[in-house]
Amino acid sequence: MTDETRREEEAYAGDQPAYASPPGDQETEVTGTDAQESPDEAVNTEAVNDTPATPGADATTGDAAVHPDTALAAERLEDLQRLQAEYVNYKRRVDRDRSLQQERAVHSVLEALMPVLDDIHAARAHGDLVDGPFASIAEKLDAILAKFGFASFGEVGEAFDPAHHEALMHAEWDAENPDLPADAASTTVVTVLQPGYRAGERVLRPARVAVADPGPKRP
Repeated sequence: MTDETRREEEAYAGDQPAYASPPGDQETEVTGTDAQESPDEAVNTEAVNDTPATPGADATTGDAAVHPDTALAAERLEDLQRLQAEYVNYKRRVDRDRSLQQERAVHSVLEALMPVLDDIHAARAHGDLVDGPFASIAEKLDAILAKFGFASFGEVGEAFDPAHHEALMHAEWDAENPDLPADAASTTVVTVLQPGYRAGERVLRPARVAVADPGPKRP
């Protein structure tokens, strides 16, 4: 190689930039621009950090506490439910008392009519109400009273029951007494002096009767 050729090559090499190292051999350099956050990012970070905690949240444990408004609403709901239960109970008591008052009023009217009904019973027993207008009136009265559950009871031959009968007379046993059944095994009603009256299941007045005890067993 001649000297002139060598000088040309050296001049050419001096004009070319040095080749960069391979990518794998380069060290990443963090510049000042990359190390600092942009102003927007800094603002956003501060905004996030300065965001107030959720009301009711415990900053120490992170557990959610009961909000005052929620507690107040629960208390008001409990008061409302208690008042509603008290109103339902009050309405039930009023309805029950109204029913009892109506029943007592009906019973008072029926008890006031008992002397009239006793006269009607006596007239029938003597055969005075077999027919005629008074017999029709008595039948209509019985039908009206039956709508209120009113009924009379007490028949000859019934076994004496202290809950339904009031014994005003105690007759001696007589084998010839036709009112005493031959198979009677207990004290038996032989005469009804005044019938008993009931309204539904309630006895307004027991039947006033005469009774007799059964005699010795017949062979």
